Amino acid sequence: MTDSLPVPVTAPLTMAQRAQILNLIRRAAKTEILPRFRKLSSHQIDTKTGIHDLVTEADKGAEAMIARALQTMFPHALIVGEEHASLNPEILEKIAEAEICFTIDPVDGTWNYAKGLPLFGVMLSVLRYGRPVYGLLYDPMVNDFITASAGGPTELVMPRNLRRTLETTKGGPIEDLVGFAPVALVPKDKQAQLAATFPKFARITSLRCACHEARMVASGNADFVLFAKMTAWDHPAGAIAIQQAGGHVAMLDGSDYLVGKEGYLLCASDAATWGRLRDLFDFLLDAPAKPVNA
Repeated sequence: MTDSLPVPVTAPLTMAQRAQILNLIRRAAKTEILPRFRKLSSHQIDTKTGIHDLVTEADKGAEAMIARALQTMFPHALIVGEEHASLNPEILEKIAEAEICFTIDPVDGTWNYAKGLPLFGVMLSVLRYGRPVYGLLYDPMVNDFITASAGGPTELVMPRNLRRTLETTKGGPIEDLVGFAPVALVPKDKQAQLAATFPKFARITSLRCACHEARMVASGNADFVLFAKMTAWDHPAGAIAIQQAGGHVAMLDGSDYLVGKEGYLLCASDAATWGRLRDLFDFLLDAPAKPVNA
């Protein structure tokens, strides 16, 4: 494991607490998300910052259920859900000072979900003073989790509590890499330059779902992911999952990743691969992406 994402070495949650959280996420998906999939009416889908930034009744219902249960389990924790924070952005200012903060992305990949594409997930993280110390990435369609905790391995948790430890790839030269990069989320004047790097790779795309992009890297099925939309809920779970699987995680400018930072987050299979990617993408540092509450 690398030291690119400094975190405390002690686990933030007990095994019993982690089991409770896994069960909670499963219940929320079974109650609020899966019953609505491919059954949403137009009045159950709304927009936030633009026509492609969607929110559905499933997002709202799942977040309310998860947040309510977490606040009962952890009365003194700060709970930051995507939908609540989008309407109340002042809560984001409390993250850096919070000893324990839960972030919730109730349906990551809402555009996919709303369009009937079965590629979406639920993400939850625990932060200590803005640093991720626990991450959970759930696929409701398959009913499995990728979880990671400070000081421990990254695991795939399947039904019947079957577990498998995950490792990132060994990386390699640019021409051999498979990864993800978000052309639509970088500044307009940098989009063509970013797209021009794509032929250099073995394969590069976007899944429109940070949960599954991070899962692919953490499980050794892809080599890197570049994130350009810095929110409190889109990245911390994936960042710790990739790091604890052996990857290298840092902001594109080389600084440590902390929730609340502006710019770009680059997660790669190892430090050497991360360095090659940073050199390729460093033109983006001239125009850092702005944080959004979407």
